[in-house]
Amino acid sequence: MIVGTGIDVVDIPRFAETLERTPGLRTRLFTEAERGLPMRSLAARFAAKEALAKALGAPVGLAWTDVTVQRGEDGRPHIVMQGTVQARADELGVTSMHVSLSHDAGIASAVVIAEG
Repeated sequence: MIVGTGIDVVDIPRFAETLERTPGLRTRLFTEAERGLPMRSLAARFAAKEALAKALGAPVGLAWTDVTVQRGEDGRPHIVMQGTVQARADELGVTSMHVSLSHDAGIASAVVIAEG
């Protein structure tokens, strides 16, 4: 059963400018494993985190660093949750997450489906 869906798009150049203007933002938004990725990958991961929040009903208090978007051995992205995000997913009965990322023409996008 689908518990929730979320979608988000990010303007990559604008996102890059925001990160440059606010240096501490990279640390607040991304886990240590994510921080060194290229800008288009960071933008796609931020879109995934936004889409995930929407799929979980966009509750206040979710920590951005409680979500890591990793590339699996098969090359596909997957979501690893902990802390506040895992607690919300458990509360909703989420048993699996599906994520799709894309970036082209200066735009990054993500779709997340929460299944329970």
